Amino acid sequence: MENLFLNHLKKNFPSISVSKLIIAVSGGVDSIVLFHLCLKLKLNFFVAHCNFKLRKKESDLDEKFVRDLAIKHNIKFYTKSFNTKKLSNNDNKSIQMVARELRYSWFEELSKELNVKHILTAHHLDDSLETFLINLSRGSGIDGLLGIPEVNDTVYRPLLIFKKDEILSYAKENKITWREDSSNKKREYLRNQIRLEVIPKLKEINPNLLDNFSKSIDRLQQSKSIIKDKMDDFIKNVSFTRDEKIYFEINKIKKVSNIDAYLYELLKKYNFTQWDDIRDLLDSQSGKQIISKTHKLLKDREYLILVKNSEVENKSLLINKSSKEVAVSVGKIKVSIAKKISKEDSDVIYLDSAKLDFPLRVRNVLSGDYFYPFGMNGKKKVSKYLKDKKISVFDKDKVLILETSKNKIIWVVGMRLDDRFSVTDNTKEITKIELIR
Repeated sequence: MENLFLNHLKKNFPSISVSKLIIAVSGGVDSIVLFHLCLKLKLNFFVAHCNFKLRKKESDLDEKFVRDLAIKHNIKFYTKSFNTKKLSNNDNKSIQMVARELRYSWFEELSKELNVKHILTAHHLDDSLETFLINLSRGSGIDGLLGIPEVNDTVYRPLLIFKKDEILSYAKENKITWREDSSNKKREYLRNQIRLEVIPKLKEINPNLLDNFSKSIDRLQQSKSIIKDKMDDFIKNVSFTRDEKIYFEINKIKKVSNIDAYLYELLKKYNFTQWDDIRDLLDSQSGKQIISKTHKLLKDREYLILVKNSEVENKSLLINKSSKEVAVSVGKIKVSIAKKISKEDSDVIYLDSAKLDFPLRVRNVLSGDYFYPFGMNGKKKVSKYLKDKKISVFDKDKVLILETSKNKIIWVVGMRLDDRFSVTDNTKEITKIELIR
């Protein structure tokens, strides 16, 4: 096993042998064997242990066991405790899901703190089969059917080529001690049900189950590579990027024979799950949008536009009479007194000072906002004005309003002045307001 492990590292992860590593060690046989393999190869690593406080004294004994092991071999040891059950109740998520999120979040923090680029976990082939069956039961696509990935960003899983039985045999042959996790016997967890009930039955039916599963994973990887090449060409054909937004041309998407499959491959990495709604978005009215936890997808005429989610600042900024300038999201707004009107553009306005009520306020657009656009007749809703200017929903979120202390709009910043504040023949003093981008 040691030679196979060494050759596997050399062939597939050569950087691991020459880099600082973090090894996630729970105290179970898998992570303890990974610890000893890395120790025998004299790799440069730290040990990280998560105490989820789920088994009371057992959890603390696991931590002590791993700590003592690290100290014995003069390896630096790091640990963190979590109130996992409380966090699970607060977030309305399963304990296993919360524990997984906590574990990887802390590993990422620790890797940055220690300047480490490789985090090793002890997942093996049986774990990957369990993940495959879980994802299969949930209706997963090809990514879920690939089991556990060997590499995921900074996380590496070099034991995925080994079966659980091989790891246990190595531990017994080398008289390695480990801790047993009693929660692995609890059948209320889906993964445990699959591990304890489903997989043993499948192995009875086919003793070569794991070997055949490994071959299937290789073939699925090859299929995924073909799909990726096809999707790379498709993405180049139907999309372009502008101002940190990705535009997908709807007419080109509609030309493919299997639209649902293409949309899934196109958008899955942006954490969307509402696939029926996304399909309907192609034929919906402009302005409709679908939101994932990380992105927004907007229908805007002949395009679907994708952007990252961002919090819109709804707080207002005040400009007092004595203020000279104030910083805003798109630059800064500068206020001064002018002797005359120079050449105007959309980023500079000239106002009748007597008509201004200080402090002025800069804010985002609100529902129901209206103004009297300079050069137009009558009042107009700001939302209608922006729609006429073909400002997308995403860009509308960034539009700023300048108003008086009496809530009268002076300026749709960088676009149009309100006629009520424009300079006339009777103006005695001119205020110049400029947007400096």
